[in-house]
Amino acid sequence: MQTVETLNEGLKRAFTLKITAQDIDSKVDAEVKRVAPQIRMPGFRPGKVPINLVRKMHGEALTQDALNSSIQEGIQQLIADHKLRPAMQPSVSLEGDYAPGGDAEVKVELEVLPDVPTPSIEGLKLERLTVPVQDSEVQEQLKQLADQQKRWDDAAEGHAATTGDQVVMDFAGKVDGVAFEGGTGEGMAVELGSGRLIPGFEEQLEGVKVGDEKQLNVTFPEDYGAKDLAGKAATFDVKITAVQTAGETVIDDDMAKAFGLQDLEQLTGLLKGQIEQQLNGLTRTHMKRKLLDQLAAGHDFPVPPSMVEAEFDQIWHQLVHETEHEEDPAAALAELENERDEYRAIAERRVRLGLLLSEIGTANGVEVSAQEMNRLIAQAAQQYGPEDRQRFIQYVQQEPMAAAQLRAPLFEDKVVDFLFDKAEIIDREVTKEELEAAIESEDGFSSGTHVHDHDNHKPKKAAKKAEASDEAGEDKPAKKPAAKKAKAEEAPAAEGDALVEAEPVKKAATKKAPKGVEGEGEDAAPKPKKAAAKKKADAE
Repeated sequence: MQTVETLNEGLKRAFTLKITAQDIDSKVDAEVKRVAPQIRMPGFRPGKVPINLVRKMHGEALTQDALNSSIQEGIQQLIADHKLRPAMQPSVSLEGDYAPGGDAEVKVELEVLPDVPTPSIEGLKLERLTVPVQDSEVQEQLKQLADQQKRWDDAAEGHAATTGDQVVMDFAGKVDGVAFEGGTGEGMAVELGSGRLIPGFEEQLEGVKVGDEKQLNVTFPEDYGAKDLAGKAATFDVKITAVQTAGETVIDDDMAKAFGLQDLEQLTGLLKGQIEQQLNGLTRTHMKRKLLDQLAAGHDFPVPPSMVEAEFDQIWHQLVHETEHEEDPAAALAELENERDEYRAIAERRVRLGLLLSEIGTANGVEVSAQEMNRLIAQAAQQYGPEDRQRFIQYVQQEPMAAAQLRAPLFEDKVVDFLFDKAEIIDREVTKEELEAAIESEDGFSSGTHVHDHDNHKPKKAAKKAEASDEAGEDKPAKKPAAKKAKAEEAPAAEGDALVEAEPVKKAATKKAPKGVEGEGEDAAPKPKKAAAKKKADAE
């Protein structure tokens, strides 16, 4: 094989490989001899088919396989001989019209990783913003857990439902006089004032009594999840089968025992630990951002355009997807287009930081163990259906770049932890609101990737850009693993699905029960041993 370098400009390289007919023929001969004993043909005993007939029957396919094999070997040899470090998969094309029996010329184009200057990790100084857990926050979560454990008792005869009461009903919804999927159900329970149902529904149930029948008029929101119902007027014929009032739920040892815990002290400790974990996560996010800002400010070197483009495509795809859920998707997309260059700059920053962290980790012996890698692969495989899971695992094991993509986030976290250990850290106690404001502020991720618009400052968008600029990673391939995620089975609509709002307005997010029950692993959440009386719709 002959190799000629045709381009050496910046990080771009191009080569022409000449693979001789003799090299290809020798591979074909070797393959014919290997498969000949397995070939069966009428008139010949098994394994006795003449080699010339095997070549005549399968020569074209064997030649193509031999050519592909030669090209792959040639590229690997090229990379080794020239000590290249490809940034992405090389682009390979066959020059001219290849004719079997002749030489083949192959054009190989690639971008190489830059020579990253040895990063300076001495003199790093970081501020760690810490937030003490407030007793009031623990008590608030205890109250929310108590609210989830409400006991509902039938109201006195003739009691008119009011906010805070639970109404149980049968219902049938129609649009333009026609029933629709998910709009009919029986025994559905809803707490008035919870904001769980579509706007206007719960308000019209105020004052109903057991046995009442009435027709409700509502309009589905414009951004309703089911497109065929969005913005449409509907009627619901309802029959009230029960009106219930909430019994008092006492925050005591008995409530804790309902979650499988020993006493209230243990429940309180678990909740406090959960809050601490959340606050520590915010502290780490802020520290990491400040660390990456220091690295970005102290290092500037060219990065492969193909890696930047791949990173930008990943960021942009996610942002465009999010605009589809905005109130005015077209306007949101237009606004996003005006910031394309800013997000491209963020992509370049992420690639540069990824290369820096990779260099720091490699130079200092930071590693992801085989055991950790196996766990990452197993976790990633869970997103695929059972039939695709093993294929995905095999793919990652065979494709180094796919494996690197999975490995990158954990490797990055390990390098960041290494740098935290090296840095001089000063602690400062702040409130949760101050910490969140520091994370969302543009000063919290200043890196030359965003221009501060004082007239139109939008903290939420600033936070989104901060997240984008903060996600440095090790060298990541542009392509996703070849194995496709199995399509989820489409479940039929459950009774009452059409009534439930995807994002109830003016309703605080429901807190989950604390994790970490003794003897069940840290991911286990306590559940009541004896469920309170439930109606059919409680599963909603």
